[in-house]
Amino acid sequence: MNLFNVYPLYDLTPVSAKGCTITDENGVEYLDLYGGHAVISVGHSHPHYINRISDQLKAIGFYSNSVQNPMQVELASKLGEQSGYADFQLFLCNSGAEANENALKLASFLTGKKRIVAFEKSFHGRTSAAVAVTDNPKIVAPINDVHDRVILPLNDEAALKQALSSGEVAAVLVEGIQGIGGCRVPEPAFLQAASRLCKEYGVLLILDEIQSGYGRSGKFFAHQFAGIRPDVITVAKGMGNGFPVGGVLIAPELKPWHGMLGTTFGGNYLACAASLAVLEIMEKERLVENAASVGEFLIHELKGFSTIKEVRGKGLMIGLEFEESIVALRKKMLFEEKIFTGVTGTNVIRILPPLTLSQKEASRFLETLSRVLKNM
Repeated sequence: MNLFNVYPLYDLTPVSAKGCTITDENGVEYLDLYGGHAVISVGHSHPHYINRISDQLKAIGFYSNSVQNPMQVELASKLGEQSGYADFQLFLCNSGAEANENALKLASFLTGKKRIVAFEKSFHGRTSAAVAVTDNPKIVAPINDVHDRVILPLNDEAALKQALSSGEVAAVLVEGIQGIGGCRVPEPAFLQAASRLCKEYGVLLILDEIQSGYGRSGKFFAHQFAGIRPDVITVAKGMGNGFPVGGVLIAPELKPWHGMLGTTFGGNYLACAASLAVLEIMEKERLVENAASVGEFLIHELKGFSTIKEVRGKGLMIGLEFEESIVALRKKMLFEEKIFTGVTGTNVIRILPPLTLSQKEASRFLETLSRVLKNM
């Protein structure tokens, strides 16, 4: 049996990793500025993370959600405390797509409506409803296209008000920072308007913080720069530092009924151990603050590069847009300079390192990029 081709593969086989460094089968080290799609939040192979999962596996690794699991309660409490949403409810699942799928289902159940408003250049996952509200026709199969959704320009308050005035909308779904869209940041004024309009029209506001959450932006959630309080927040990626886990944070005024949402694997013992380890490390090592300070340094320095058309993002979620294709640049950085970055489309490099990235490691990237750009 052959493997199904998911992504074009680089000729690189990581066999070990530590902190912000990955090592290939030949012992060559690479600076990891991609974190495996923004998943590695507290660094590779953190000792506390390893111990938490190992110790849990020795005790009990899995049982279904038909029994009590105090670790779920502990995780909900700690996540609420660190994020500023202590009064919210937490539904645990396994991935970002699942989190968004359940958030959309929740909104439809509670409002009795089915239309969803999303935004251009969005990406919300590959399950049915999540695909339908993702602005990428290439991944929308006919079975996904049955969903009722409206795709609007980001930051267009007038268009949003018009869409909501129909009275048929269940939810507005927006990313805290658009990841696949090239690290485009919603304007604070737009998010504030969206929050106000959703309340006015009885629509749920869902913030997709799957890539931009868990401290990556320099705040726990990127939408907190706008000072708003959504009805629902979805999380995943950095939540488990590589262990599959996702979650839906639900405002206390919303009243899901018993059995509305369910899961077999969501919130299992190992997922909770991984997620608790992440929060403990983030708190102890002040990684949200580190993402803010190192990210500010990087963005400031990158804006001085005349060859970069635009620098976007916040914290350690940065998009570098170039006039020309960056395919050759990214390959040169990876194979000759041993620095792994992400990409969006053909002309945007994405920087999504572990939140442990040091200023010394950031400076190495800046010096290397400067030299490479001068020689290309």
